Amino acid sequence: MNVRSLPVEQLVEMSAAGDRRATGRLLTIVERGGPDADHITELTHAFSSRARVVGITGAPGAGKSTLVARLIAGLVADGEHPAVLAVDPSSPLTGGAILGDRVRMSEVESVAFIRSVATRGHAGGLALAIPGGTRVLAAAGFDPIVIETVGVGQVEVDITAAADTTVVVVTPGMGDAVQANKAGLLEVADVFVVNKADRPGADDTRRDLELMLELSHVTGQEDATYRPPIMMTNSLDGSGVGAVAAAISAHRLHLVESGMLADRHERRARFEVATRIQARLDITVQEALAGDDSMSLIRAVAAGQVAPTTAALSIFPFSPVL
Repeated sequence: MNVRSLPVEQLVEMSAAGDRRATGRLLTIVERGGPDADHITELTHAFSSRARVVGITGAPGAGKSTLVARLIAGLVADGEHPAVLAVDPSSPLTGGAILGDRVRMSEVESVAFIRSVATRGHAGGLALAIPGGTRVLAAAGFDPIVIETVGVGQVEVDITAAADTTVVVVTPGMGDAVQANKAGLLEVADVFVVNKADRPGADDTRRDLELMLELSHVTGQEDATYRPPIMMTNSLDGSGVGAVAAAISAHRLHLVESGMLADRHERRARFEVATRIQARLDITVQEALAGDDSMSLIRAVAAGQVAPTTAALSIFPFSPVL
């Protein structure tokens, strides 16, 4: 059966029944966007909070993909039904995912559902399709869902808006602890992992993180009684990975017992709604700029004849409601 020709309603039913081809097709439609993607959202929106969502982020080269592969293998061994959305950089030629993470997790692809998603230039390192993709996987019965993002920068902390538990991976000898502090990840991390802990400087990296946490009087955590644990791992031989899985489970239990899980779900919903509004506004702005009158004004701005503020108000006379 060619799933490409099937209506989305049938694809959702097939995906819920365990058809991986249907699940993959739904994710493709969601990533592409458009009316069918919106229809899939309407059909699956009730599953928004059904699955546990874990975000894994950190600098490039920190070993995130290998760590995720180890975590997934452990989850499968425990009888879980996990899935992974690996957010890859977009190809500069095709706009598609480069699939680097998919290659590094190939050893667990036969026992878990793994999908690479392109960022398509989205600021924050998190593809616009991630909320919809997470919902599709939840509707298909996958739980937990692991989101692995591209490298971390100054503002690339969007993962926290899409996950219940955020794991930040750093490595020794690369200044990642300091970079994590600069990027604001101390405020959003629920679990820290010092990977490649067999390397020199691993204890120093852990000490740096401990000191930064001590000095951060306002950490941004909703509950001041929770302190993010710092786990030491070597994802190549698997040492410490079981402890990371336990720390993730402990944080989930903390959210449930403190009543904060609902707050996390509300944050995820707010992020998706805001993203959709922004996407609609971006389209509206681009359409407004494409007109002949707009182009004349833009040329006048370039020639120094019209101020950009005046041109912007003329092209898009939007006034926020106060």
